[in-house]
Amino acid sequence: MKDQLPIADEDEHNSSEAAWCWWRSAAKFEELAKFKLEMPNLSKITPRIKVLREMERLALIAPEGLDELRHKLLAYRSGDFWMPTGGIRKEEMDIPPVVTLLLVGFHNSGKSSLVNLMYSVLGRSGLIPFAQTSSENAANQKTLFLEEHNVLRSMRSGFCVYDTRGFEYDRVDESLEELSEWITDGVHHNQLCLRSGDRLSSSKDELGINFLRSSSQFANRRVNYVMVVANVAEIYKALKASDSNPLEALRQLFCSPALRKRNEDPILILTHGDKLSMEDRIDGRLKICEYLGIMETTGVYDIVCITEYGLLAEEFDPISAYALTEAVYRALLMSDRSHLPKRRIWDWAVLVLSFFMCCLGAFFAFLAHFFNKLGQRDKLKL
Repeated sequence: MKDQLPIADEDEHNSSEAAWCWWRSAAKFEELAKFKLEMPNLSKITPRIKVLREMERLALIAPEGLDELRHKLLAYRSGDFWMPTGGIRKEEMDIPPVVTLLLVGFHNSGKSSLVNLMYSVLGRSGLIPFAQTSSENAANQKTLFLEEHNVLRSMRSGFCVYDTRGFEYDRVDESLEELSEWITDGVHHNQLCLRSGDRLSSSKDELGINFLRSSSQFANRRVNYVMVVANVAEIYKALKASDSNPLEALRQLFCSPALRKRNEDPILILTHGDKLSMEDRIDGRLKICEYLGIMETTGVYDIVCITEYGLLAEEFDPISAYALTEAVYRALLMSDRSHLPKRRIWDWAVLVLSFFMCCLGAFFAFLAHFFNKLGQRDKLKL
C-alpha cells in the first residue's frame, strides 16, 4: 500500500493540484469523464471537449514525462531528429551546427518571461532571470536588440532560442517586413532592431555603445523554426470590448508569407491565461484557433509563466513545465524535418546559367524595344 499523506499535506496537495488543473471545474468536464467509461460518440466530441482532453493528456504525462523529455533535449544535437527521406543521406543534408528557434509576438505577449521559464525548467536555473521582461523596463525604454539564449546552459547545446523585440498591433505591415528579413537574412546575437518612431539618445557615446553591442561579429544564425507567442487575456478582453484588431494582427502574423514558406504552421503559445476565468480561458483559446484556422490542440500550448511570480514551475505548475518542454521538443522535430539537401557544384552552375540567361533575355528585350521605337520615329519623318 502507498503511504498516505498527512491530512495537512494532503489538503495542501489537493489545493495545489486544483490550481494547476484549472480546467477540471469546467461545465463540460463531466461529459469528458463519460467518454472514459464508455465508447465515445465521435460526432459529439466538440472543440471544447477536445481542449479538455488535451489538458488531461498533459496532466497525465507531466509527472513522469518531464524528466524523460528534458533528457532528450539535453542530449539533442542538431539534426538528431532528422529522418531519412527521398533516398538522401544525412551527410548530404544542409544541417546547421545549431538549430535556431525564433520567438515572435506582439508587445507584452510574454516572450521574455517564456525564455526565463525555459531557463528554469530546462536549464535548472531556479528563478534567476536571464531575459529582461517588458515589465522591468521603463515605459520609454524598449529592448532594441535580438538576444540569443542557450536555455539549457550547456556548452554542447544543439539549439538556441532567440528573444525578439515585440511587434505593435497598429504596425503589422512593418512587423511582417522585419520578420521576413530575419528569416531571409538570418539573425545574430545583440542585433540592433530600429524602427520608425524610435527615439534614441543624442549622446554619441550611447549610440556608439549600441552599435558596438550589435556587432555582426556574433555568429549569424539561420532561422529554422518560429514559435508565435500570444497574450490570450489581452486578445480575449479586446474581443469582448468589440475590438478585433489584436486578433486580426495575430492572424496576419501567424499566416504571414514569411512563415508559410516552410509549409508548416508555427507553434502557437498562449500566455497570461491565468488572468482569465476558467470558461473565458477555454473560450479564448477556441476563438483564436478558429480565427487562425488551426486545430484547437495540435501545436497549441497554454503556458503560464509563473516564474514572474517567484514560483518554480515544476513545483507549482508541472503541466506548464511539461507543456513548455513538449513545445520546444516539437519545434526541434519540425526544424529537423525542414532541412534541405546541400547545393552541389552542378546546382550552382545551373543557378549561374539561369541568371545569365535571364540577363541575356532582358538585354535582347531592351534592344527590341529600342529599335522598335527608333523605327516608329523614322516612319513619322517619312
